[in-house]
Amino acid sequence: MIVAYGAADCETEIMRIRLATREDLPALMGLMRRVVPLMRAAGNLQWDETYPNGTVFQRDIDLGQLWVADAETSIAGLAAITMDQEPDYAQVGWDINEPAVVVHRLAVDPAFRGAGIAGALMQKAEEVAGERGITVLRVDTNTQNAATQRLFPKLGYQLAGEIGLQFRPGLRFFCYEKRLRDD
Repeated sequence: MIVAYGAADCETEIMRIRLATREDLPALMGLMRRVVPLMRAAGNLQWDETYPNGTVFQRDIDLGQLWVADAETSIAGLAAITMDQEPDYAQVGWDINEPAVVVHRLAVDPAFRGAGIAGALMQKAEEVAGERGITVLRVDTNTQNAATQRLFPKLGYQLAGEIGLQFRPGLRFFCYEKRLRDD
């Protein structure tokens, strides 16, 4: 997928959404080193120096489920587009046995914020769902992540409720779902 976007300095670059490779791992970890401190400074404690980490990204790459927004000179963003539903999603009444494409680990490099990168990655999730014949998309986000709470409804996602996740104790998450038309 090729997308034109306006970068922060108003220039236009070409960006491609593609599957991540092992060679991308250093750049992905660099992106995390830029994103996590800003998230934490804003009160969003969803991620830290232990999660997401290189092992998590390597697993995503090995499973063919980590997508990157590849600008000409750097990785502008990433998203794991999976079918992995947390058992805790049942807290909002979702049938976690229903096939769904689930977006995890959505991140945008601070240098590319406001350039439509997150939206393009979420659009890729819809394309993946369509290719698999799946009509349900799900995503969760920390209750302190104001940016994604604005983004997901703009993209047609409905708030389903709030949960706790066992693997992130002490944090609360909003769950969002989008149902595609079954043509």
